[in-house]
Amino acid sequence: MSESMLNDMVVRFANVNGTGSASANEMFARALFKMGIPVSAKNIFPSNIQGLPTWYEVRINGDGYLGRKEGIDLLIAVNPQSLEKDIASVKSGGYLLYDNSKKMYDSFMREDIHFIGVPMIELSKEHFDNPRQQQLFKNMIYVGAVCELIGVETDVMKEVIADQFSRKAKLIPPNHQALELGINYVRDNINITLPQRVQRVDKTNNQIVIDGNAACALGALYAGATIMAWYPITPSTSVAKAFESYCKKYRVDPDTGKKNYAFIQAEDELAAIGMVIGANWNGARAFTATSGPGVSLMNEFIGLSYFAEIPVVLINVQRGGPSTGMPTRTQQSDLLSCAYASHGDTKHPVLIPSSPDECFSMTAMAFDLAERLQTLVFVLTDLDLGMNKHLSKPLSWDSDRHYDRGKVLSAEDLEEMKEQFGRYLDVDGDGIPYRTIPGTHPSLGSYFTRGTSRDEYAKYTEDGNAYVRNVDRLSKKWETTKTLVPPCIITEASQSSSRSLLFYGTSRYAAMEASDLLTRDGLEFNIIEVKAFPFDSKLKAFIDSQEEIYVVDQNRDGQMRTLLMAELEVDAHKLKSILNYDGMPITADKIHRNILNALNKAEISKTA
Repeated sequence: MSESMLNDMVVRFANVNGTGSASANEMFARALFKMGIPVSAKNIFPSNIQGLPTWYEVRINGDGYLGRKEGIDLLIAVNPQSLEKDIASVKSGGYLLYDNSKKMYDSFMREDIHFIGVPMIELSKEHFDNPRQQQLFKNMIYVGAVCELIGVETDVMKEVIADQFSRKAKLIPPNHQALELGINYVRDNINITLPQRVQRVDKTNNQIVIDGNAACALGALYAGATIMAWYPITPSTSVAKAFESYCKKYRVDPDTGKKNYAFIQAEDELAAIGMVIGANWNGARAFTATSGPGVSLMNEFIGLSYFAEIPVVLINVQRGGPSTGMPTRTQQSDLLSCAYASHGDTKHPVLIPSSPDECFSMTAMAFDLAERLQTLVFVLTDLDLGMNKHLSKPLSWDSDRHYDRGKVLSAEDLEEMKEQFGRYLDVDGDGIPYRTIPGTHPSLGSYFTRGTSRDEYAKYTEDGNAYVRNVDRLSKKWETTKTLVPPCIITEASQSSSRSLLFYGTSRYAAMEASDLLTRDGLEFNIIEVKAFPFDSKLKAFIDSQEEIYVVDQNRDGQMRTLLMAELEVDAHKLKSILNYDGMPITADKIHRNILNALNKAEISKTA
């Protein structure tokens, strides 16, 4: 067997939504992880509750490349609705495992792929009486067949099943039985050896499997958040569910049973962020989570947070837009709407994690930044990162870390002040004023919080000069923000190069692999990974030194490219867009192909 085909394949399961296949498919991926093999799974599901096609795509790669890859090596087709499309998706020379309890249509057959028939539902009916169980155990039968075909260890798969049903022990034996039915059928009846196989390695030590939404929830918990107000929306709802679950475990007084947290499902998104603003104004650490449509509805209150200078953390798990768009598909299409959210002149810090461990650390960081800067901070993830489980570094927390509450005056500070307290005075020259928390002192430090124009002492005014002083101070605070957000990560090529590949968020997985593909082609590219907005000064300097920057954007309009031109005044001709907006995560193949095509076109135009 070629080494390139060992622990290197894409397996896709094509199912009907609501048939119990998700847990069976996920157990398959977990078994691979337990065998020490790097694995990445994408759950591609419809926005309805039940009945439409759903896919579960597993990339197995011993070298640790975990972005999506074009081409399906092995497809498990158990959904008649999508069968024709599923067959077409298998790459030439690939394999299709299907339920041959019923005859395959001749018109669906392809001569360039291999068909493997297993009578899944017949086997299930033969051994299980309950119709619902027959459907559920059919899923484990095909998992068993796949395990035997590619070499997944049976003992490991059984261990995963036992873990899955540890609280429902009576389900373990029949699931083991169904698994063995699939394994034994392949052993006894299928005389095909797949070139792609898996084999135990030791490449997942010191890694965990977690989704980004759960990591964000843990980041908020560790950051000291005690209040979450939210309204359900895909794909952010599981941030709220995870936070509530963790709070029930860790924020309940063990002696009294009293909850030390508030978890509020509001009547809509506008109410949710209003509650969060109020809670932060009162000195709590509070946050909300939503997606693009929710951000649109929250815009008025986002402007209040910016102008009244009240800390807020807002986690935006992006999905396909605009409008309702594609609720269960991924995009990076909210970058501009977050950076400049609300009417008037506004700019907001945006943290952009690319992995679950960064979801954890950046969410925690967002609370410190929000209070230090007295403003709303976005944590911008997407459906792929938020809802899919990823290999990740273990989440770590420094037990000596102290929360940064920013410039908050105590009662003693107020009593020692000789000058009048001015809520919006720039005392230190960094654009950040001092604030008080309600109730700090019985007679000092109080002020009226408003979204209307005011002077440095929070008194209402329509004086244009006072307004200009205030918004100019906010601009100065924005300059301070640039020194506090995470800087971009620049990795220079091993040989001097005037070309760079720039990306952000979950594009990292595909972009880093594409960079290696380009290196194998003899093309050296510098790597620029943007971690936050506003951009830091070294990004501007490095871009100025480059001739070409290929910017990866998972949206139609090239929003990162637009932001770079607007904020850094980069020459538009220097920035070359690589776009992906079909709702699926971008692949290294696409980035690699687009860059090669662009370079070939440039070479042709030079010689023409």
